[in-house]
Amino acid sequence: MVFHFPEAMGLTEVLSLAVAAVLVNNYILVQFLGCCSFFGVSKKTDTAIGMGMAVIFVMALASAVSWAVWYFILDPLGLDYMQTIAFILVIATLVQFVEMFMKKAMPALYSALGIFLPLITTNCAVLGAAISNIDNSYSFIGSMVYGVCAGVGYTLAIVLFASIRERLDATAKCPKCFEGFPIALVSAALLAMSFMGFSGLSIW
Repeated sequence: MVFHFPEAMGLTEVLSLAVAAVLVNNYILVQFLGCCSFFGVSKKTDTAIGMGMAVIFVMALASAVSWAVWYFILDPLGLDYMQTIAFILVIATLVQFVEMFMKKAMPALYSALGIFLPLITTNCAVLGAAISNIDNSYSFIGSMVYGVCAGVGYTLAIVLFASIRERLDATAKCPKCFEGFPIALVSAALLAMSFMGFSGLSIW
């Protein structure tokens, strides 16, 4: 059994990775991953923040555990084809722990999130972060940074979107055909366009 670990990353590389995960390659507004919960849990800012915190926690742990599973089990044993299944099992286990904790500690938020909390299990943003860490050969620290910052980027996007939707519901008047979900799609598109301004941003 041979272990092949990626090289350690420097501080500048880590900072660039963090900025890229939050702004330049935002999972929601640039890569369009995890849109199900993005639209489903963004009607109120409070629930959006709660969902964002849960995603950050799951992404961080999933990045760490999936990195270890890949470099200590799958890669040495030649089980590369099991990557997706193994990572989904890791994410599902972590989501179960988060769900049990929130049910006991924060029942109001647990009820508000509803079906979207267990849907983190199949949230392609979480799985995408875990797979990106392996595909890009990030070190363990790099994987953790990428996982946390990708979650922060998700939280930033969903909280901004939730605040826009609350403002629209409270004050805005729009044509009948745009009420509800259509105006939400338009708002999400404009928010995604605003993030295009971060394209090409880098840290030297």
